[in-house]
Amino acid sequence: MTLVTRPGDLERAAMEVLWESGPATARQVAERLAGRGLAYTTWLTVLSRLEGKGLLRRERSGRAHTYATTASREDHIAVLMQSALGQAADREAALQHFVRTVSAAEADALRRALEGRG
Repeated sequence: MTLVTRPGDLERAAMEVLWESGPATARQVAERLAGRGLAYTTWLTVLSRLEGKGLLRRERSGRAHTYATTASREDHIAVLMQSALGQAADREAALQHFVRTVSAAEADALRRALEGRG
């Protein structure tokens, strides 16, 4: 399994904007994250890096580019979880440790998913 790197703080912020609002231009992402006080060109670089990592796709939209996520937030998190599990020398032990840390509601959700009802 390929090791998946976790996005940095700026990358996570940009991904959150795109997951919540859908496809957007770099300018729109910069405007939504204006409170961080970063230049438009910084967000353009962040989006370009995310595209290079395969997390975003870029399409021409007039004179600008529109960026969209390549997977849902949930799909992305599932890949991160699989990557983390893939690093364990003993996958079963890692899973046992994990399930001991989840809430009762999360354990129920896991049971339903394993039974094919989730």
